[in-house]
Amino acid sequence: MTTGTRRGFFFRAAATAAVLALAAQKAPPDANASSYGVRDARPPAATASPRFKRMMIVIFENTDFKTALTQPAFAEMARRGALLTNYYAVTHPSLPNYVALVAGGTRGVISDADASAPGRNIGDLLEAAGKSWKVYAEDYPGGCDLKSRVGPYARKHVPFLNFADVQKNPAACARVVPAARLAEDIRLGRLPDYSLYIPDLNDDGHDTDAAYAAGWFAGRFKPLLKNPQLMKGMLLVLTFDEDSQGQDDGGKGLNHNRVYTVLYGGMVRPGAVSAGHYTHYSLLRLAEDNWGLARLDAGDASALPISGVWR
Repeated sequence: MTTGTRRGFFFRAAATAAVLALAAQKAPPDANASSYGVRDARPPAATASPRFKRMMIVIFENTDFKTALTQPAFAEMARRGALLTNYYAVTHPSLPNYVALVAGGTRGVISDADASAPGRNIGDLLEAAGKSWKVYAEDYPGGCDLKSRVGPYARKHVPFLNFADVQKNPAACARVVPAARLAEDIRLGRLPDYSLYIPDLNDDGHDTDAAYAAGWFAGRFKPLLKNPQLMKGMLLVLTFDEDSQGQDDGGKGLNHNRVYTVLYGGMVRPGAVSAGHYTHYSLLRLAEDNWGLARLDAGDASALPISGVWR
C-alpha cells in the first residue's frame, strides 16, 4: 500500500468513525424505552439491608434555606438529623415541584392549574414491588375528591391527584386520605412503606410564614418523634417545595431555589451535614435505591444519590 493510499484509508476510516459517533448521538430512543426517560430501565440491585423500612416526606411551602434554618424547630431538626446544605427545588411554581418529587420530571406541568399528568409515578413502582404508599393531606375531604380547593386544603400540593393514572384508578386514588388517619394507622401498625404528609395552606407556611410552619411542626410532630410505633425504621424527611424566589440572596439569583431539607431517623448520623448538589429528584432516587425500584424519568436517573449522612 503506498503512502497516499494509506493516508486515504486512514482518512476514510476516521471520517466513518465520526459519522457513526454522530449518528449514535442522534439515534432515536429504543422502541422499548419509556417516553419518559428510563422508566422501563433495569432497576438497580436492591440493597442487601435497606437503610430504612419506611419513608415519610413532610413538605412545606415557599421558603428559602436561610429563613427556614432560623426557625427554632427547623434548626433543632437540623442538629438532630442530617442537613443537606446544597439542596434545590427544580422549578417554580408549586405543582411542578411536587410532580417532580414523585415522577422524576415535571411531565409538562408548568403551572398550579389542576393537571392530569401522563406516565407513571413512584406509587406505581411501589405497588409493582409489593410495597405500599399513602398521602396524608390535612383538610382533604377524602373520597377521591378532585376539587382544586376545599378550605385550607389545596389539590396542587397533592401530586398523586394530578396524575391521570391515579385519577382513573379508585384504589390508587383512595390512598390519598385525610391527615387525621395517620393516628389510626400508627395505632394499628399499618403505616405504609412510603408516604407524604401534606400540611394545609396555613400549617405549611403558604398562607402564613415560616415561623408559623415551624411552630405547627413542633406541636404536631415532636410528640410523634418519640413514638416508636411511628419512628422504628422510619426515615422522616422535611423539605420545602420551592424558595421565596430570590429572598435567600437578596434577589441576586446566586442561591435560587435553594431550600431547607433534613433527614431524620435511626439510620441517620445526628448532626451530619452534606453539601452535595441535591434536588427533589435526589429524594426520589433515594426511595428508588432503597427498595430497588426502576427509574421513572431523566431527573431521578441523573440525580446525585444522597450520601455521607448514614450511620
